[in-house]
Amino acid sequence: MPSASRGRTCRRPKAACERLARTEPVTDGPVVAVLDYGIGNLRSAQKALERVGADARLTADAGEIASAAGVVLPGVGAFGRCTEALAESGLRGIAGAAAQQAIDGGRPFLGICVGLQLLFEGSEESPGSGGLGVLGGTVAMLPGDVKRPQMQWNRLDTVDRDGVGGRHPLFDGIADDAWVYFVHGYAAPVGPDTVATCEYGSTVCAAVASGTLWATQFHPEKSGGPGLRVLQNFVDRLPA
Repeated sequence: MPSASRGRTCRRPKAACERLARTEPVTDGPVVAVLDYGIGNLRSAQKALERVGADARLTADAGEIASAAGVVLPGVGAFGRCTEALAESGLRGIAGAAAQQAIDGGRPFLGICVGLQLLFEGSEESPGSGGLGVLGGTVAMLPGDVKRPQMQWNRLDTVDRDGVGGRHPLFDGIADDAWVYFVHGYAAPVGPDTVATCEYGSTVCAAVASGTLWATQFHPEKSGGPGLRVLQNFVDRLPA
């Protein structure tokens, strides 16, 4: 394994080069509301969700979001700009309520990249911008002598949640050493809700879960077969 002192600068591994099947999207599956606040990997997230059987809809309509079987919050770029865009689109309160509902065991919710970071109280990247605050803690700059952002494939390490090799269902069917794609310079704290990490100069939070709220720091829609399986696991748990 390469040294993590400056982060792993690997080329895309063969195992991570699986291509999504070139099939027509399925649109008669459970409805997933992909929150359209003008920022993020919206189209690519929508397309990947369609490939695993969801009727994925980019929407900012409160009624359509309320009636969806699941909610997805993507995000790329600066934390502060994402919080501003959520507010400007009228989706901040809706996103926060949907995330809290999932934590309480209700309708499933998935955050992607900055969509994970927005679940926390704030970020060092944008000190004046508050997150949704449904998870405790502050997002911080990746520590140590590493290149920022981490923009590469990296090995995913799932967390043993019960001491006997138990993994979160987010990772059902995914190899223990799967490679996924990251683009980020800041990361959420590793804590009780962390269900996967990666090594990049230090141990970095790669995914969190609480109730039926799941979120990934990596981009499942850009992570080949393993990423597609993450999305499949999410869709499979949506109510019919």
